[in-house]
Amino acid sequence: MDRGVMELPGARLPGRVRLLPWLLLVLLVVVQLTTPESVQLGFAFAVVPPLTSLVYGMFGTALVAVTMFGLLLVPTVRADDVSYGDLLAFGLIGAVSVLLAGLRARRDAQLVSVRTVAQAAQLAVLPPLPERVGPVRCGALYRAAERGTLVGGDLYDVRDGPYGVRAVVADVQGHGLAAVGTVAALLGAFREAVLDEPELGGVAARLDRRLTVDAASRSDGDAGEVFATAVLMEFPPGEGASVVRVLSCGHPAPLVVDGDGAREVALEPGAPLGLGLAEYRPPPAVTVKLRPAEVLLAHTDGVTEARDAAGVFYPLAERIRPGGGTPVELVRSVWRDLSAYTGVIADDVALLALRAPGGDGED
Repeated sequence: MDRGVMELPGARLPGRVRLLPWLLLVLLVVVQLTTPESVQLGFAFAVVPPLTSLVYGMFGTALVAVTMFGLLLVPTVRADDVSYGDLLAFGLIGAVSVLLAGLRARRDAQLVSVRTVAQAAQLAVLPPLPERVGPVRCGALYRAAERGTLVGGDLYDVRDGPYGVRAVVADVQGHGLAAVGTVAALLGAFREAVLDEPELGGVAARLDRRLTVDAASRSDGDAGEVFATAVLMEFPPGEGASVVRVLSCGHPAPLVVDGDGAREVALEPGAPLGLGLAEYRPPPAVTVKLRPAEVLLAHTDGVTEARDAAGVFYPLAERIRPGGGTPVELVRSVWRDLSAYTGVIADDVALLALRAPGGDGED
């Protein structure tokens, strides 16, 4: 599964960046020795230690500061306008820079620890999807709208259970870290329902109940704001390699992709999940027969509601390139094309491609 990697502030800087303080120091010495005595550049040495504290720790900053101070003591390098008082000021600047480097290193270490824990928690909510779940081949891609996060308001999952391989793609209200709790609740309910519910409609009812209960337990009086759209898919056991059942709860219909292009699955859309209806009735599941080369592609509205510079929505079905690639190749191809079409994507994006067992020549 493709997913953005969270950048940690404590990551080691490239060697060329770490050489900059030394190169700047050498440059200042060369300029000082080659310019006329009437041009005084001694003050420029004062910027070296503070800049060094941005790329080095305490020891490296101290080494650069001591080297600079030693060079200024050399008569041929020291400018006439640099007095002993100035040397004392340079020494104080170096000492403060060493202190700042230590504080920065400590802060970076704390951020690395916090973000590592956050990354582990996010991956626990939405772990990487294997390329095969039971007999079904899978490909998935997720991009969160909020920069620096791995999980937002969209979700997907594929699970093998006693009633076949079942998959879900859903879009909860909102995006970013505020929606992670709802995502975790839906995923937990789905994974339990896969094992317990014999019908796909029962899985949808369990998801709706989970959101309804969570909304009722909120203490901020915003119970009506917890809802989600979802599409559920099921490859039942013992019915051949070409059968998949699809059920939509207010979610965009998935596409069937083959060598000729893509077509939308005709569904009867039901109500979104978590609206607090007196009696939730999931829509009937539609049975779709897939040919050996066909792939079922589910997505969230972050894909189809993305716009180009002229404000035109992304036409997913029209822009899918026909071909016999794997599910992983399909989602990567769609993502590349979507990125090129829109430039900046402002919403969460989730793609899930599934190929029935035997659909790629494998059992």
